[in-house]
Amino acid sequence: MHHELPTIDVLEHGASRDGERQSINQRLFMQLLVFREQAPGTHSCAADLASAFEDAGLAGVVYDDVNDPESFAVLTWSLDPSHFVRQVRPCVRQALGTKARLRPDFTMIGRSYGSGHEPNLPWTILDRPIETVLKEEAPWAVWYPLRRHGAFEKLDKAEQGKILMEHGIIGRAYGAQNLATDVRLACHGIDARDNEFVIGLIGKDLHPLSHVVQTMRHTRQTSEFIAQMGPFFVGYVRWRSAGS
Repeated sequence: MHHELPTIDVLEHGASRDGERQSINQRLFMQLLVFREQAPGTHSCAADLASAFEDAGLAGVVYDDVNDPESFAVLTWSLDPSHFVRQVRPCVRQALGTKARLRPDFTMIGRSYGSGHEPNLPWTILDRPIETVLKEEAPWAVWYPLRRHGAFEKLDKAEQGKILMEHGIIGRAYGAQNLATDVRLACHGIDARDNEFVIGLIGKDLHPLSHVVQTMRHTRQTSEFIAQMGPFFVGYVRWRSAGS
């Protein structure tokens, strides 16, 4: 018996605009790498990495690790994921050499995505994440991966929509009061630990970022369908640049 193969749609979709549904075949990739200095002292590897990125004209954010005085991180992004191999990797190696060691348990990578409801899909997919992490007035960041239970995928679309809407309304409320802005990335199949999403919470103060995580614990998505969250990286901006 002949079975017709399904049509695969890899586009990102948003809300309809002028009678046509928005679609885009681009997405922004973001990667967070965390390092620990091997011989901590007066010299700062984080400062060396920031200088190397500045000299190379690469976009990125260097964070000091709040929970580990010997650790730091770099967040980079590109529409082309080979950027992490071709540009970021050589710059990191040149700046750090053997002075710092990667903490692979904290490595996070993901891609921006559309939920199907964005009124301005290109901005949401390509520009919003960058604008969020580069906000001068928002030096605090909490980054973490998560994975949902498979039971969530068995729910019908209407029930999934209600659950996600509850989560989304809370997030927008924090954003509307300038307490926290989120970066949401999908990482299906590109995360070493089989996580599904990477979340970044960005803000001018740390307490609201902790508060939004606490508040989200009461939603159905978190209380019933989240299988794993973390590890959590908490950082304070040392350097950032949109690149040249």
